[in-house]
Amino acid sequence: MPRSRQPKRLARVRDDLGCHMSQEELLAALAAPDAHVQNTSFSSLELADVAANGTVFEGVVFRSCTFDAVNLSNCTFTDVLFSGCRFIRCDMGKSWLNRCDFRSCSAPGLTFLKGRLTGVTMVDSQMSYVDFSEATVEHLAASNTNLSEANIYSTRLRHVALDQCDLTRATVFRTGLSGIDFSTCEIAGIRVSSDLRELRGAIVSEEQAVQLAALLGIKIKEEEWL
Repeated sequence: MPRSRQPKRLARVRDDLGCHMSQEELLAALAAPDAHVQNTSFSSLELADVAANGTVFEGVVFRSCTFDAVNLSNCTFTDVLFSGCRFIRCDMGKSWLNRCDFRSCSAPGLTFLKGRLTGVTMVDSQMSYVDFSEATVEHLAASNTNLSEANIYSTRLRHVALDQCDLTRATVFRTGLSGIDFSTCEIAGIRVSSDLRELRGAIVSEEQAVQLAALLGIKIKEEEWL
């Protein structure tokens, strides 16, 4: 199998960015309305059962952090890097993610419901059951990432690049996939409308075309050799 092409990092933050805010200060900022968290990094942070209050994150790095039942909905993330982080039962719905990177993260079931993603990368990550429903997604690049059972309902997709991603049993309704290249991805069991209208204009491999033909009840006869 060809080596995956990792998208370049989008978050404009330094790799050596230091920590300039304590956990107590972060918790106070999350509780305050429309607070700003900027120009800082957090390492091995563990947050549980916390709800943000419209927090703005700008120029922030999270390294090996754990978010358990953390509500990050209605927040703004600009130039934010999540590296080696775990998300458990977390919510980023109605948030705006602009130039954000998820690298080697585990975030099954993470929701971006009705959110806005403008410049997001997902690399070597576990994002099964991710929910993009009713979100606006522009410039998303995912590589070697598990997106199985993803929910992509009534989602606006533009400039999406997928390389060696697993979209097994993903549910795609009322979302156009035209121009998206799935040829290196796994799409077995993908759930679309009965007329496959979501897949019109999508780019697939020959093997995938055979799989999709089966969804229409078409049987392809193999040539017999005497």
